[in-house]
Amino acid sequence: MDHPFDLLLRNGRVIDPATGRDGVADVAITAGRIAAIEPNITATASETIDVTGKIITAGLIDTHAHVYQHVTGRFGLAADMVGVGSAVTTVVDQGGPSCMTIPGFRHFIANPARTRVLCFISAYLVGGLEGHLYPELYGPKQVDVAATVKAARANADIVRGIKAHAEIGGASRWGLEVIKLGREIARGAGLPLYIHLGQLWPMADKTTVDADEVVRALLPIMEPGDVLAHPFTRHPGGFISGETGEVHPLVWAAMERGVTIDVGHGSHFSFAMARKVLAAGILPTTLGADMHGYNVRAPGADGGERSANPFFGVAPFSLTHAMTELLTLGMKLPDIVATVTSNPAKMLGMADSIGSLQTGREADISVLDILPGRFELRDNSGERVEADRMIVPCFAVRAGQRCALDSPLIPAPLRLAA
Repeated sequence: MDHPFDLLLRNGRVIDPATGRDGVADVAITAGRIAAIEPNITATASETIDVTGKIITAGLIDTHAHVYQHVTGRFGLAADMVGVGSAVTTVVDQGGPSCMTIPGFRHFIANPARTRVLCFISAYLVGGLEGHLYPELYGPKQVDVAATVKAARANADIVRGIKAHAEIGGASRWGLEVIKLGREIARGAGLPLYIHLGQLWPMADKTTVDADEVVRALLPIMEPGDVLAHPFTRHPGGFISGETGEVHPLVWAAMERGVTIDVGHGSHFSFAMARKVLAAGILPTTLGADMHGYNVRAPGADGGERSANPFFGVAPFSLTHAMTELLTLGMKLPDIVATVTSNPAKMLGMADSIGSLQTGREADISVLDILPGRFELRDNSGERVEADRMIVPCFAVRAGQRCALDSPLIPAPLRLAA
């Protein structure tokens, strides 16, 4: 029997902030593309999946991943564990590859992955080796502006921005010189600059640096389209001033100039800091999970389990888990969906191809569920919060093909006793 469609997702709640759609509909797929989005499609399909009560979104985009497996040592995770195996169709590696290692990233990571793998190339020659554990590798002498611009332009299909760090450990060694070089690279490549906020490295011996001064010096360097990461960080040097306990006034000025905000959850997330930032009226633009080999327990190359490094702090999370935290903090569901679909698509300069459910586009879809109950959420400062809903992944459709939910990184919802 011939069927008009290859796959039919029936009766799900379609949330697409890019088009303003939010309502129950069927989604039909043919030849790898979305053929129709309508209520009650009557035509048949080779495969029909009833997703009643579930949420259909454009394929989730994780804007902060670390998937340069093996090359970045213990830091890098397998792209498809972070990606389609977790119902995430696009992952953006933040600073793993450099101008020297981008060919390997393309050949060994991006090309073979079922997930769409992009990156913000590192401003540093060494990229993300061992998760930036060795600060002396990340000074201005370890930056080649011309070579990085050339590499970014030559790999424009996968390089969507530049990654650098602004924090007090680096500032104690070389001020903001590396950030200024990162700015040169971004301008030369015509790409956004993505800046890590919050202390990363220990302070240099016998040196003190005012975290607020680092933020004040950084923000005027930022330009429209640039990204500030880790607004909810528990580490010094984030959005919350150590002097006043309130959001830095310059953050609003940067946002008014078109600078955007990426959560960059990882080992940085603090409920206390998130409440202050959100209460001030600042909503994140994008939501990156920032999972890596030090803050999750992931299968090692020998089949054993890679242990989390306690230096970074750890709490169970994934991209959908981070979405749950934003929901619990009071953000509206459509706004949260925008942080993982339409907004990151704009950040990547790819809004014409991903981040929205539209007829004729490649079938790039995530299906999620919201479980009711009592769940415990934990941040990396030790705070525990009770949630009455948990967003969980069901499966993804990537290039028209359904991908099983098989990632070992997805934490089981921690249900509290009734």
